[in-house]
Amino acid sequence: MRSFLLNIFWLFAVLTFLSCTKRDETDKRTVFSINLDQNLTSLDPAFARNQNAIWMTNQVFNGLVQVDSALQTVPCIARSWEISPDGLLYTFHLRNDVYFHDDPLFSGGKGRRVVASDFVYSFYRLIDPKVASSGGWIFNDKVKDRSGFIAVNDSTFQIRLQKPFPPFMSLLTAQYCSVVPHEVVEHYGKNFRSHPIGTGPFKFKYWKEDEILVLLKNEHYWEKKGRDRLPYLDAVKATFISDKQSAFMNFLKKNLDFFYSVDGSYRDDILTKNGEMTSKYTGKFSLRKGPYLCTEYMGILVDENLPLVKNSPLRLKKIRQAINYAIDRRKLIKYLRNSVGIPATSGFIPKGMPGFDSLSVKGYSYNPELAAQLLAEAGFPNGKNLPEITLSTATSYKDVSEFVQGELAAVGIKARVDVSPPTSLRDLMSKNGVAFFRASWICDYPDGENYLSMFYSKNKVPNGPNYTAFYNKDFDRLFEQSYYETDNERRYALYRKMDRMIIEHAPVVPVFYEESVVMLQNNISGYPMNGLSLMTLKTVKKKQ
Repeated sequence: MRSFLLNIFWLFAVLTFLSCTKRDETDKRTVFSINLDQNLTSLDPAFARNQNAIWMTNQVFNGLVQVDSALQTVPCIARSWEISPDGLLYTFHLRNDVYFHDDPLFSGGKGRRVVASDFVYSFYRLIDPKVASSGGWIFNDKVKDRSGFIAVNDSTFQIRLQKPFPPFMSLLTAQYCSVVPHEVVEHYGKNFRSHPIGTGPFKFKYWKEDEILVLLKNEHYWEKKGRDRLPYLDAVKATFISDKQSAFMNFLKKNLDFFYSVDGSYRDDILTKNGEMTSKYTGKFSLRKGPYLCTEYMGILVDENLPLVKNSPLRLKKIRQAINYAIDRRKLIKYLRNSVGIPATSGFIPKGMPGFDSLSVKGYSYNPELAAQLLAEAGFPNGKNLPEITLSTATSYKDVSEFVQGELAAVGIKARVDVSPPTSLRDLMSKNGVAFFRASWICDYPDGENYLSMFYSKNKVPNGPNYTAFYNKDFDRLFEQSYYETDNERRYALYRKMDRMIIEHAPVVPVFYEESVVMLQNNISGYPMNGLSLMTLKTVKKKQ
């Protein structure tokens, strides 16, 4: 009955929200239907901390800059910018044709033009302790206070940093950095989360939490593709079916236009072990894979001053290297993941990241003979007298961890798999309280610095992400040097040098680089894939 009532509601919504004077025009209207398998926490970009919030705020809001499919930073509301030679002052020149969506709080109910002071307000809001935004980290250690954001005039906006940070432009592409109108935010307060007003290709219409979300085409959107004004779609409808199997059945019935990810419960039904679509579904819909900036890895605590490390065989570099050589990553991906994923045989920085170079950074390939040799050189031939090690993992990655356990056993390394709730494991990692653990690092912004920061000595836990307690003066020197290198290619060369150091010292075991999987109905075109797995619907077309 509930499902029936929702369908009746949606039918009514379409007729009401998308009505035209002529029936044949109404029939041409296009609605893009998706499902979000977890609740949407907020539509306020200041709290866009998870995928669903990021996806939806990306439709409603814009920032100064945005990323293209190659993860390059390109203009958005800022048509151009300059960076001072010392890397401290960023000057942005704003477009004069960007308007907020219509709202009764604006004069005459019409959305007003975006000006530089709107960015001062929006960016300070991220670091305002009264707001407590989850995006405060973007500016907290980079600007002094509100004085770091400057509206020179309506069309010129500046940001003054306290110290250079070359990846800063990449940071500004985050949905946290969207522009919001002060009068609407201040009127609604915390309820802005459910009354979002932005400048994006779609405008908010309706949201019943856990049930349905409706976005409508912004008829006055400023962005074009060639001569065409974006977006092409007339509306976006999101449902919230938490059971992935049920949601997939809705996709098969063509009730959904888009489906994301291949869950383990039905992976074999869709994909062969080689990653091809099974004959059952060939031609019925399109399936696309692409690099996703996430490295799945095993972390190893290496600071010998820690009690957990003092007597652990993992303190020995050759043991850590042997573990790396012992794992057949290709076999793991083929048989456990139906070839979704890329073997991590380069560095810790994943494939798809700007500057990634598999020829320059050589990681660990499967070589059990070399693993055995390293064990012998470390004093444990065939694993003799080698103490058992414990691999800590979360429930959802038990299969991967048990595969690694088997691979290690084959070369003489005895490992026990300890399964913990994800929150418990994260808590231990944040205290350097676990010696050998499965983890993943999803990039916050498309720059290799985000991955290398995990090994910088000043990023100690609990305030930083150095979960392996890797401290190396030469690495730190290069890391700090990269902050003063404004030329991307030279900075990427430094990144690769640091990545090679991580491979040599082996505080981590990179297992695979993640891939995103997108399924689309055959009448959908124009959906762009990117390494952030960022949903961008403004260029999508749907044939009737």
